[in-house]
Amino acid sequence: MGRTKGRGRRTVTVHHVRAAVHGAQRLGVDTAPLLQRARIPPLLLGDDRARFSPEQFARLVRALHRATGDEFLGLGSARSRPGTFAMMCYASLGCPDLGTALERGARFYRLFPGGPNLALERGEGQEAVFGLRGQLRTRHESQIVAEWLMLIWHRLAGWLIGRRIPLLWTQFAHPAPPHAAEYEQLFDCTPYFGGDRTAAGFDPRWLSAPVIQDEASLQALLRRAPDGLLGRPEYGTTVAQQVRHVLAGGLRTGGPRTGGGPTGGGPTGGGPGVRRAGRLPELREVAARLAVSPATLRRRLDEEDTSFQRLKDQVRRDAAIGSLRETGEPIEELAVRLGFSEAAAFHRAFRRWTGMTPGAYRLTYGRTAG
Repeated sequence: MGRTKGRGRRTVTVHHVRAAVHGAQRLGVDTAPLLQRARIPPLLLGDDRARFSPEQFARLVRALHRATGDEFLGLGSARSRPGTFAMMCYASLGCPDLGTALERGARFYRLFPGGPNLALERGEGQEAVFGLRGQLRTRHESQIVAEWLMLIWHRLAGWLIGRRIPLLWTQFAHPAPPHAAEYEQLFDCTPYFGGDRTAAGFDPRWLSAPVIQDEASLQALLRRAPDGLLGRPEYGTTVAQQVRHVLAGGLRTGGPRTGGGPTGGGPTGGGPGVRRAGRLPELREVAARLAVSPATLRRRLDEEDTSFQRLKDQVRRDAAIGSLRETGEPIEELAVRLGFSEAAAFHRAFRRWTGMTPGAYRLTYGRTAG
């Protein structure tokens, strides 16, 4: 997860923030000060379209950990004492490969009453399966707990071997939630809901990958927590992720190199190698970066049930929200940077994304709001 403010980072849906806060409220914790400490206006939780920066969510989770004394944030059927996850990670570091590490970690959590019954299944076919056995002994919070467990274990597995592990599928033993559209981005595969279990399948060859992390790198991961586990390292294992990476990179650098010619191009050309500010790469340029034809790129994105325009809108939306929340970038300049032909077009798009104008959004939810 990048640290550059307002530059194409993924944002967090309000549903995750509500779930995190609900567990603490159930324990009697006053969450209003914690939300304010995380720079999240409490009134914003009533807006179904609200989204938050990764930093805001990470600050909130850290505050909730301290307030509840529970690594499950009051959402589980039993308290998980602070340090439990860290000790599980230390126990897994000495394993020779990922399969052994996952099995050891799952056994570790089964030692605790009320802990999740995690399991690794080494199938004889073309996939291995990691998931939850039985149902979590929680109320309606079980849905978000199951989602977070699968997300963190997927991230942890990739961190242990230094590679992002492509999932073949994910399945959840609950009906599709209101934020179901977020699951595909979180897990980089099509999710299925209402199944008989919560699990994820992946190529069994990953189980033999060596564990490359040590205590020093684990300490660094834990110091960044939850950022290091909730974030998404850009390993580029799906076409959609690679496209997002190219698009977000265009925002960070101001777009691909442009004109000027051998003699510099004059006062407006900017000379050779100058980048045009605020220009997202077009489909043909992204296709060239990925060494495929535009038609092939369209087909592959369609196979992943997405499109270039949808990914472009997501990158624009997240960058716009980040800038309006955390920087003083003028709205007109932001519109240009995001590749809109005019400020009015940006205003229409932002209202469609959030139900508010950019100015009203900054006034209500910007860094100095609340």
